[in-house]
Amino acid sequence: MFGMKWVVVMGLGLLSVCDFSEPVVPDDNLDYRQQMRRFVTDLSLHAKLCSPGFIVIPQNGQELITVDGDTDAELVKDYLRFIDGTGREDLFYGYDNDNTATPADERDYMLAHCDRCEQNGVEVLVIDYCSTHSKMDDSYQKGREHGFISFAAPERDLNVIPDYPQQPFRVNDNDIHTLGDAKNFLYLINPENFASKQEFIDAVSKTDYDLLVMDCFFNDELFTQNELEQLKQKANGGVRLVVSYMSIGEAEDYRYYWQEEWSKNPPEWLERENPDWEGNYKVKYWQPEWQSVIFGSDSSYLDIILNSGFDGVYLDIIDAFEYFENL
Repeated sequence: MFGMKWVVVMGLGLLSVCDFSEPVVPDDNLDYRQQMRRFVTDLSLHAKLCSPGFIVIPQNGQELITVDGDTDAELVKDYLRFIDGTGREDLFYGYDNDNTATPADERDYMLAHCDRCEQNGVEVLVIDYCSTHSKMDDSYQKGREHGFISFAAPERDLNVIPDYPQQPFRVNDNDIHTLGDAKNFLYLINPENFASKQEFIDAVSKTDYDLLVMDCFFNDELFTQNELEQLKQKANGGVRLVVSYMSIGEAEDYRYYWQEEWSKNPPEWLERENPDWEGNYKVKYWQPEWQSVIFGSDSSYLDIILNSGFDGVYLDIIDAFEYFENL
């Protein structure tokens, strides 16, 4: 057992927190799922202590909400308490191929986990990859029936503001202060189609999405607090939330933290390159050295996002536990 500490976090009450005074368990004895839960929980606690109300949204890996991954198993309530939302790709469209309905068995499995998240106060953000208008409409309607917030992405590269529907689904001019206020969102993490930061800002500012998930960098240039204030204004006068994407299950060789020597002399926690995404490398995410890259100091990834003025963080590669379980 790890040593325990107790802290009070606004909105979460009295919580137990793992003490890092005891060593990490040897790799061959690791519970990879619990290690990912712990990573997300520690990261979330740090963020919420620095900025009460900061939003934490892991993407995929919804199996972590139950003790063994089964849809009807006991919930891991300590994990659920530290996440505000969960992103789910390919729920209704895109699992095997873009613009193709997800097979029923896969859909129902993912849907059962997502429904349990909603039933326990965790907002579900659905990202379906489809471009046919009727399929996009179907994605939005199915998501609404379950109480989810949906985005039908016409490009898997997430590099465009869709031209359909003409207005965001369930558009409104409300001020959005919490994830539960949002009726729709825009997932735009790849700025390759924008010539400059200002062009990106101007394009987003013309939209009425309630929530924007974006990268905190434009190429290698960090967005400033003033630029984020512009991005937080909806065209209709309302205020939106702006959340930064951050991968925690893989290291990316195009990020500011990457060191050239890692390519020839990788640290112990750095694993092989993802064959599907050039420049992305699997990591032993439970290792303190990798976690220190992600949070805990002024130069860490999360703390840069916090200090920039984002409303939250959107965590990718949460399902990295599957890679290590299958080795």
